Amino acid sequence: MKWIYVLAAIGFYLKMILLPNLVVPLEELSELSIVETIAQESGVPNVVSGIIFRNRLYDTLFEVVVFTIAIMGVRFLLADEQPAAVVHQFTDHPSIVLARLGATIAALISVELALRGHLSPGGGFAAGVAGGTAIGLVAITAPPEWLHQLYQRWRAATLEKISVLLFIALAACSLLGLALPMGEMGAQLSGGWIPWLNILVALKVAIGSWGAILVFIRYRGLL
Repeated sequence: MKWIYVLAAIGFYLKMILLPNLVVPLEELSELSIVETIAQESGVPNVVSGIIFRNRLYDTLFEVVVFTIAIMGVRFLLADEQPAAVVHQFTDHPSIVLARLGATIAALISVELALRGHLSPGGGFAAGVAGGTAIGLVAITAPPEWLHQLYQRWRAATLEKISVLLFIALAACSLLGLALPMGEMGAQLSGGWIPWLNILVALKVAIGSWGAILVFIRYRGLL
């Protein structure tokens, strides 16, 4: 079978060399104004958010579902293990101060990216990662019991499930053509469902990361 792969590689190489005009010229591509078109259709300056939550919303919907299944898998696979006897954490004061300072900065960035991700670089996934980073930095400096109590007190598991269900509902409305008013370009409440989808994704990723961190701390004693 190797000779088939060799012939296919040679054919593909000859195609790129002998038929270069099949590629759209850069001049024609710039005239299409793809970025401007996406921005106008989505109603948000951040065209990446417009693509993720409008043009490719179907893919984004299943990305959220896959992340949810991954978090459920972590909990399921580690549920039969014995809790760790020792939890590895920072104990020196300078490391604790720096980690919590970093957690505060990451949390503020997470809120900013979630609320304004459709207006500037950022978005729901980046906001969720920043929020998960903040929680991870707190986890390596705080008692695991306190972090678990906080998780239970705020009913984070329930909030995570609600955020997923709301995201699926809003995504379904958008895919069916039920859209909010676009609003004024550059305004906070613009882009239809996009700002709300950003916030829901940020909540889902951050809280899901929190749950996974707690599981790894409990059963592995480390992150």
